[in-house]
Amino acid sequence: MPTLPWSPVEPADPGAEVTVMASRLEVRSLRHVPGFLLASMTLLRQARRSDGAHGVALKAQLLRRTFWTLSAWRDEKAIRAYAAAEPHRSSMRAKRAVMRDSTFVFWQVKAAELPITWEEARRRIAADRRG
Repeated sequence: MPTLPWSPVEPADPGAEVTVMASRLEVRSLRHVPGFLLASMTLLRQARRSDGAHGVALKAQLLRRTFWTLSAWRDEKAIRAYAAAEPHRSSMRAKRAVMRDSTFVFWQVKAAELPITWEEARRRIAADRRG
């Protein structure tokens, strides 16, 4: 299972509130995994260069067709700007057809709490999926 550990980007004041986003993305078939992995790597590089990004991580469970992302941002406006910018915008539009399921969760933490653990991200995603 390829995991790219937490990569700090732009430091935030330890007392600042930051927005964390975690996602779980599942593709329909194993044949879609290589293309989705390549796109994920491209978007990870984009996130690392995006204004307002504090850190990013990626975990890919290739045989389960599942990808997990974890990132921290200055605010939701910075996340929306990243998602609206290229290549994210066109990449996600193109990959929508191969998606089986996706879950996105957002929450606030103090920057001093970064990096967030995968366990915390999974717990929040599982709680969201249970509804």
